Amino acid sequence: MKKRIQFLRIWVAAALISAMVLPQVQAEEMKEPNQILITNVNVWDGVNDDLKQNVDVLVVGNKIKRIGKIKAPKAKVIDGGDKTLIPGLTDAHVHLMINNAPAVSIYEDPWAYVGAQAVAGARAMLMRGFTTVRDVGGPVGGLKRAIDEGLVEGPRILSSGPFISQPSGHGDLETSSYKLSPYFTGIPDKAALMGWAYVADGVPEVTKAAREVLRTGASQIKVMAGGGVSSYFDPLDTTQYTLEELKAIVTEAEHWGTYVLVHAYTDAAIRLAIEAGVKCIDHGPFLQEETLKLMADKGVWLSPQAYLFGMTPEELNIVGTPSESKMRQVNEGSANLLKWAKQYDVKIAWGTDLFGPPAKQAQQPLEFVARAKFFTPVEILKQVTSENAELFKLSGLRHPYREGPLGVIQEGAYADLVVVNGNPLEDIALLADPKKNLRLIMKDGKIYKNSL
Repeated sequence: MKKRIQFLRIWVAAALISAMVLPQVQAEEMKEPNQILITNVNVWDGVNDDLKQNVDVLVVGNKIKRIGKIKAPKAKVIDGGDKTLIPGLTDAHVHLMINNAPAVSIYEDPWAYVGAQAVAGARAMLMRGFTTVRDVGGPVGGLKRAIDEGLVEGPRILSSGPFISQPSGHGDLETSSYKLSPYFTGIPDKAALMGWAYVADGVPEVTKAAREVLRTGASQIKVMAGGGVSSYFDPLDTTQYTLEELKAIVTEAEHWGTYVLVHAYTDAAIRLAIEAGVKCIDHGPFLQEETLKLMADKGVWLSPQAYLFGMTPEELNIVGTPSESKMRQVNEGSANLLKWAKQYDVKIAWGTDLFGPPAKQAQQPLEFVARAKFFTPVEILKQVTSENAELFKLSGLRHPYREGPLGVIQEGAYADLVVVNGNPLEDIALLADPKKNLRLIMKDGKIYKNSL
């Protein structure tokens, strides 16, 4: 009898709890997603060469639901004031974790400080209108997770995780020529310990490094295939890694349905990378016409930096690196790159590589003005929206944002939107002053700035 009474008490208590909890659960399930109606805007969709005049865009949850003349009585209405609505901007070459000279961020600054800098930098990038970026090297996975979970503000991130470099290559960033090599001392490098870079030699080692990079959740793999300006011991003319080593890394990427991008400057290094199956060349200031034709034929992407290539050594000012003579070589060697790339219809990404202190990162939008010497405004706008999104799709199932298209304004696409004060199809320089000219910034259906 006692057991029966005890059972009845438990049953009654459970029923009371269910009566209280179930209505709340049902209410949450039945709750309609937020609706935002942006009215009276001229829409550039990321693909076509002209504007759709005086239309409305309905956002439901984190997607674009309808485009046209819309009545949505439940929606919050934002009057666009006859301004221009474009897709959120994207950048194919950022380093959100490097907020100082590379060796300082990696070896000297406290880790918590590096993280705090990255949080501030990510929010500043979002407030410049960049809603998606491809981070091409560094321990950015934690920041990406915090952004995706809504803990901090920033753009969507397609992470490359730790970059892969040979010893004395562009990713071997220990500043001392008397470095105690882990090969002989067994002392691990801090860059590897903290997830910045894997320095690897030979096919077995680079294969293992590629697998470790993929383990971090990387969307694509970044390899240093030649010398660079901001590194210490590799002249610009060097070719780094052999064909067999590069092929081994490409094979691992393909096994995971994704691709390899390389940092490379010289024609020889880039031809080697193309032969190995690399899908994207970042930088390439010394590319020659014939190799650009080859890239066009094979559909290999070029991610150049028009603004960075034009910076003088004094403007670049990467403290503690032998960058002066290297940067002068880049200034001289890159003069014809974008002219030839456009002439031969190479797939061109929009990327900046302006890592370092906040003042330098804030120059990111000046890439629009630098590209205007080579491309029309609509060509630049396509690069920074739908065409970058096409490049990002090479990550396949490793792409973390596949619920809808990026870089376009169409029904079902992610609601990443920017309202511009003026028409950037006529004046691309409007985007170079985001504080003044970006009146609304929305990412994933959430408004981060609204000064309309």
